[in-house]
Amino acid sequence: MIACDLGSNTLRVVEFNPFTCKPIQTFEKIVRTAKGLHDTKRIGIEAEENILNALQIASAQFDFTQPSVCVTTEAMRIATNANEIIERIYTTFGLKFQIISGEEEAHYTALAIEHALRREGLRDDTYALFDLGGGSTEITFCTHGIKQSQSFPFGIVTTAERFKEKLNKGITHTLAMLDTFIGEHAPTNQYQQLIATAGTPTTVAAFLQGLDYEHYDSAKVNGTSLHVSDFTRAYTQLTAMTLQEAERYTGTHRKDLVEVGILLCLAIMQKLGFEHCIVMDDGLREGVAISNCNKVVSS
Repeated sequence: MIACDLGSNTLRVVEFNPFTCKPIQTFEKIVRTAKGLHDTKRIGIEAEENILNALQIASAQFDFTQPSVCVTTEAMRIATNANEIIERIYTTFGLKFQIISGEEEAHYTALAIEHALRREGLRDDTYALFDLGGGSTEITFCTHGIKQSQSFPFGIVTTAERFKEKLNKGITHTLAMLDTFIGEHAPTNQYQQLIATAGTPTTVAAFLQGLDYEHYDSAKVNGTSLHVSDFTRAYTQLTAMTLQEAERYTGTHRKDLVEVGILLCLAIMQKLGFEHCIVMDDGLREGVAISNCNKVVSS
């Protein structure tokens, strides 16, 4: 079982054993799907070629003739040429990407996180979760298995492009959209743990352990506890580095995005009333794979 997640910043692929519901191999590559999207409302030519090149590399690692479930998210939800891109991918690779809603994205991500929490020996029925993506952010509150989720139309790529100047003021303005949802569903004493997933928190967790981008190890990242001071320390160190030095840890063309992502993480944690978060690498692609593994086993 292969699951593909074409996000607003990254293409992520995983192959699962459908009977053990465990990953066999993974792949990810930065494609910056949402680059320029804020201004043009289209997936740009550079991003389209990045996507196709990444899938070409992935096709040498994965047998895409196997059952493959492919989803794509906020950038494709917005882009006026989304169907053209999806059709070109299908013609070239035989992979049919489905544009899923923010609610579906939150559902699959929560499924993956609960699976990961059980794997790490942590409580999986009561938590707060934020998934900071390239173009959207999903927040879930789960109390004794009952979940409330909402998707918000901002992420690290869109925030970086929209607020090239006065970034902190822009983040404060943007995150005001969280207030109603948080106010309705999040008395902070109700949730013992905050879970953070997606590229920024995992990159920070790896960076603070001395892991560079080429030697990233999800097993060392999963379950890492980060304090707000850890995000601040990572931000201070990364911004002081040259582009070449920083990209050793952030990956190519990601230094600016990770820096924006750290500021967003800090602001979201403050909004949610947490000083610590537990970092998980698992996310949408794993949730899609787990959901479809369950279907295979039950059929």
